[in-house]
Amino acid sequence: MEKIEGGVLDGLAVNALNLTLTRSTIRMLHTSTWTADKVNKVHDLVICLTGQAEYEVAGETFAMKPGRALLIPAGERFIGRSTSEELYTGVAQHFRAEVFARMDLFEQMDCRLWVDLPRWEMIAPLARHYRETAPLSSTTFAQHHLFMVLLIEFIEAAFIRWRPQQDVAVNNPDSLSLSVMVAASQIAADPLSPDTVDRVLGSIPYNQDYFRREFKKQVGLTPPKYQEFKRMERAMAVLASGQTVKQASAFVGYDDSYYFSRMFKRYIGVSPAGYKLLNKRHQEGAFPRGEEDGMAVFPLLSPQE
Repeated sequence: MEKIEGGVLDGLAVNALNLTLTRSTIRMLHTSTWTADKVNKVHDLVICLTGQAEYEVAGETFAMKPGRALLIPAGERFIGRSTSEELYTGVAQHFRAEVFARMDLFEQMDCRLWVDLPRWEMIAPLARHYRETAPLSSTTFAQHHLFMVLLIEFIEAAFIRWRPQQDVAVNNPDSLSLSVMVAASQIAADPLSPDTVDRVLGSIPYNQDYFRREFKKQVGLTPPKYQEFKRMERAMAVLASGQTVKQASAFVGYDDSYYFSRMFKRYIGVSPAGYKLLNKRHQEGAFPRGEEDGMAVFPLLSPQE
């Protein structure tokens, strides 16, 4: 069965991340003689479309080729040069990404500076479109949203771990909210391991009872219940792929499929069998539950404490 992963930013609320494009997109079009040696005050994400180049960043050397993305952190000197006769083309976008408009996102995580984007066949047309439609001297609403897709794709591939919360300034007014979001993200990324909650909360620099109350206040569920809800979301994906209720139950760690069905209905608002039927009807063009847009709304319920 195909492995179902959680996203790195799954725990972040929609309004928690502020993305700012600090200048118009750089449409890279460099000949074999191109070189650069500079420092940017903000982050720079470079995506190669054609050709090859070499960058020196933070004491390391990186070779760029089509499908490869490189993050040049703010304040880091970089040296770049073309390394092929073919035109070196791509996009370079200067940006800021801040959590709660105060803390730099990349200062809260460890990640690789370069990655080969794993879904390049899908991302390449988007990157080309982003380059071709970029205004010469401004940023637009559409550019902002297109770049968010590219940035998330990079983060998902480059992410190593959230930095230990002990390393984050606890006296920062937003540190508690950040710790909640990081904990939610870590739980969402690994909801099937039985020790996930204990492991995640063990790295939090706050009183456990206090933090659990704050987690419930911000997320809506206690950490264990949030993990169980995320397990049910994984089960939804398994059921939607055509697997049986028993297979979905086993995949998310329930030996008793009857107990799994009760928990699924408690969190999602419909039984696993009912969800399979609704999903099939939607795929066939029917309107599940009579929703005007043809989409069933999940979850329908919030588990009561």
